[in-house]
Parts: sequence; structure tokens; C-alpha cells
Amino acid sequence: MLLIHCPYCDETLPELEFTYGGEAHIARPETPADKTDDEWRDFLFIRTNVKGPHFERWRHAHGCGRFFNAVRDTVSDRFLTTYKSDAPKPDLAVLMKEAAMKEPSK
Repeated sequence: MLLIHCPYCDETLPELEFTYGGEAHIARPETPADKTDDEWRDFLFIRTNVKGPHFERWRHAHGCGRFFNAVRDTVSDRFLTTYKSDAPKPDLAVLMKEAAMKEPSK
């Protein structure tokens, strides 16, 4: 079971408390009517499918109900960090370095 930290409630709870909200940091077009059908399709449906750290949106559905962002490693399924929606995007290099320091020695 995944444990997810809600940055608003400041609690770490089971995944069942949350709902996935898709890829984070997707900017909505300022003038959607100016987009072609292909551009609109790409905005709605085409997302990155990275192997490794991925920026995601989550909602604390059974708690505060708020959306927040997270960085989750899609290989290990481990959350590197969660942060409030209005916070700046964290530096991925720093997160990876911190995660490597937490890895147990082999």
C-alpha cells in the first residue's frame, strides 16, 4: 500500500484516502478557440509517460478535499515529495540527490 503525505493536512495516509488527478503542471491554453482539433486533442489527452520521476496531481478526497502536487518515481512507486498546488515546481536534481542519500547501503 502506498502512503501519501497531504501537504495541507500535514498527514501521511494510505492511498485509499486520495484520488489521482493526472499529470501536474499542464498549462491550459489561454484561447482554446484558437487551437486546431489536433492541438486541442493533444492538450486533453497526450501526456508524458516517463520512466522515473513524474510530476502528478493528487486530491485528498477523504480528507481536506484539496488538490496538491507530488513527485513520484514510476519505477519504485515511491513518492519523492508532495507540495501545495501554488508552490513552485521542485528541483528534480535536488530531489533525486536526497532520495539517493536515503537509500540503504548495499
